Amino acid sequence: MNDFLNSTSTVPEFVGASKAGDTIGLVIPSVDQALLDKLHVNKQYKTLGIISDRTGAGPQIMAMDEGVKATNMDTIDVEWPRDTKGGGGHGSLIIVGGDDPADARQAVQVALDNIHRTMGDVYNSPAGHLELQFTARASNCARVGLGAVEGKAFGLICGCPSGIGLVMADKALKTAGVEPIAFSTPSHGTSFSNEGSLTITGDSGAVRQAVMAGREIGLKLLGELASSEPKNDFPSYIK
Repeated sequence: MNDFLNSTSTVPEFVGASKAGDTIGLVIPSVDQALLDKLHVNKQYKTLGIISDRTGAGPQIMAMDEGVKATNMDTIDVEWPRDTKGGGGHGSLIIVGGDDPADARQAVQVALDNIHRTMGDVYNSPAGHLELQFTARASNCARVGLGAVEGKAFGLICGCPSGIGLVMADKALKTAGVEPIAFSTPSHGTSFSNEGSLTITGDSGAVRQAVMAGREIGLKLLGELASSEPKNDFPSYIK
């Protein structure tokens, strides 16, 4: 399935785009100093890489986490805008910084190349959605965006409406010996999205098991609420 858009664009700031989440990848080869000053960064970066989308935050964050692993880019900022196109969830804005425009372009391209994979455990129905993410080794984008511990396994377990996410979190923690990082609700830790989201760390196998347990109960509960079963648009990667 090829869902990349405008692949022949000659706009120098454009890296690529995907229909998955309405995601665009951009680069600013030489950022204006006045703009950089307003970004409240602690280091002077020459170039910026950008991932921005309408639907999804976790998938894009985890995809960019692979981008920073593959390059020398630092994550400057990760924001979760409340976006009505996302139904009960978020969009995202991810900015990474570095000295080499080629590095920034590579980080953004790696992120775009990974979005199909990280979207694989996003399940949608007319009544809500579930989102699951897992990595055996988190990098600085997952740390900045989701509070992950760099170098350690990380998992995200999210359900909408938020009550489903709460039950998913309880099931996940009861299933495997993992350490909870945070639990976010509509008024605490999200941009007032209707989501309950647990982030966890620990042994890689235990984190994976916990995420899968949360997914199992979440699919059953969301299936009870909707007239159709929750569906993922891309193959699941957490197995």
